[in-house]
Amino acid sequence: MAPDPWLPLHDAACQLAQEVAERIQERNRCQRNGESPAKLNVVLRSSLQNLREKIDQLKDLLLRAVSTHQITQLEGDRRQNLVDDLLTRHKQLQASYKNEGPEPDVIRSNLMTGGAKRGVTNPWLLEESEETRGLGFDDLRQQQRRIIEEQDAGLDALSSIISRQKQMGQEIGNELDEQNEIIDDLTNLVENTDDKLRNQTRHVKMVDKKSTSCG
Repeated sequence: MAPDPWLPLHDAACQLAQEVAERIQERNRCQRNGESPAKLNVVLRSSLQNLREKIDQLKDLLLRAVSTHQITQLEGDRRQNLVDDLLTRHKQLQASYKNEGPEPDVIRSNLMTGGAKRGVTNPWLLEESEETRGLGFDDLRQQQRRIIEEQDAGLDALSSIISRQKQMGQEIGNELDEQNEIIDDLTNLVENTDDKLRNQTRHVKMVDKKSTSCG
């Protein structure tokens, strides 16, 4: 299986953002000392453009990974938070480059501490469950596949139970039909026997009456 390119690209983007913050701080120091920052500005413009391209690549790779189910939904949400965090950093760096944002050392501090924004905790620092702690990308995919297989096995077992219950219901229905037929036959037999018994009784009475008359 080919290695996941998303994480190395994200690390490279974070490293580039940190370098941009350091160069902006150096540029500002040159300005305060009366030195020309022209060369640093050229490098900063190129670096900011490069950072934006890396962020766009991260977005495309994430969309492809989520749409093809290469990663779990939880992993996709975490990576989306990281992309949003990089976008915020890029805007801050862009504003600081134009002398419209916070000082670069503040941005750099955010970069070094995980880039928390607006009180949102870095998703990579969230407490992870015991089931997924220490697992790699391939392990997570295997775990997800195993969970799906277990769910499929459970559904197959449930389907088998329902099929057996349906078959038992059909067999019980067939047996009831046979019992009803037997009861109908017994009823007819009893009625026929009762008719014969009444006929024999009348015959005996007639014979007895004739015998009495003859005596």
